[in-house]
Amino acid sequence: MKLALLSDIHANIHALDACLAHARQAGCDRFALLGDLVGYGGDPVPVMERVIALANDGAVVLKGNHDALAVTPPAQSQQMGDSTAQWTHEQLSAEQRGFLDALPMTATVGACFLVHASADAPEKWRYVEDERSAGVSLDAALTHPGIRYVFGGHVHHQTLYYKGSGRGLMAFKPTAGVAIPTPAHRQWIATVGSVGQPRDGQPTAMYALFDLAQARLSFLRIPYDHAAAAASVRRAGLPEYFAKRLEEGR
Repeated sequence: MKLALLSDIHANIHALDACLAHARQAGCDRFALLGDLVGYGGDPVPVMERVIALANDGAVVLKGNHDALAVTPPAQSQQMGDSTAQWTHEQLSAEQRGFLDALPMTATVGACFLVHASADAPEKWRYVEDERSAGVSLDAALTHPGIRYVFGGHVHHQTLYYKGSGRGLMAFKPTAGVAIPTPAHRQWIATVGSVGQPRDGQPTAMYALFDLAQARLSFLRIPYDHAAAAASVRRAGLPEYFAKRLEEGR
């Protein structure tokens, strides 16, 4: 089975559709959406329509911190990410907000543990951004029987960590499109990047494709119409900063 791992869509329908099309062409059998479906971007309604259709077709869908904010916006914006929560809440239907509210924090598919942030306390939205935090998340996930792989998002970067012989976790920066052997005799944790808001200076969407049968993981970069996505942000009247981010990949 080939499992497409998509996270941090952030209401970017242009990037989402590009990644879905690529994954289907690559022979994807199942989708897993790892949270932050909305927030920041200008198209939360079509993104949610697409996501709900995928869920009805068997996709795994998890809750992210921006999904929780869209359900219950803060009374006052404390952080930059809070600034679009009230607008997103107002755009979504009651059914769509109910769907977000009911989403689980974690899921398992075979030997894979799926989570938006860190597996040790998913509801605290901790970042897996270095070897130490990756180790904490991996150790928590490994308390579940049969788990050998952990996949998450939240940090908007693509990184693979694995346990080497004689030491703790080691970080590995993947090359886009190059399949990485990930044999199950080792333990692995990866952040799959952001579909809708890359932050590494490249305005191309990110997702990952995991071949469970072959134990091979591919990190992918997909061109899409980021100018159209930025235009959606501007039409919505959202902060200009979020449109610029899409254009510049930051």
